[in-house]
Amino acid sequence: MPSVPPADVLALRRRLILSGDADSFADLFTPDGVIEAPFAPPGAPVRLAGREAIREYAHRVMASPLLLEDFEVVELYQTQDPEVVIVELRTKGTLTTTDRSFAATSIQILRIREGQIVLFRDFADARVMQDVLTEPCPES
Repeated sequence: MPSVPPADVLALRRRLILSGDADSFADLFTPDGVIEAPFAPPGAPVRLAGREAIREYAHRVMASPLLLEDFEVVELYQTQDPEVVIVELRTKGTLTTTDRSFAATSIQILRIREGQIVLFRDFADARVMQDVLTEPCPES
């Protein structure tokens, strides 16, 4: 199979997430692909193992009131291992039930083999989502 540059996989991932295509997003992963989110907010999984678990979770997230509006790779770093890249990502979105917007920056480490994601580690600041999901305090 010809080599697919990580930037192309990441661009496709962006298009699929922003279009809400949970199935095609899950299909970017190998059958035994893994997503890890060590700093996941309470109630969110810290680890998803297998394409079907990723698919199920992607469907739930994309059907939720969390609307992702932009998903930008700020920097892409190639490591000494040609399968591993480090991504600085900026995400913007809105919680549609409250119309509260958010902007978050995260660091992601991905192992991409032959155009498919084997491992995706997301180091995002969970406080951003907690702030969006928490009702604002009434002003006095």
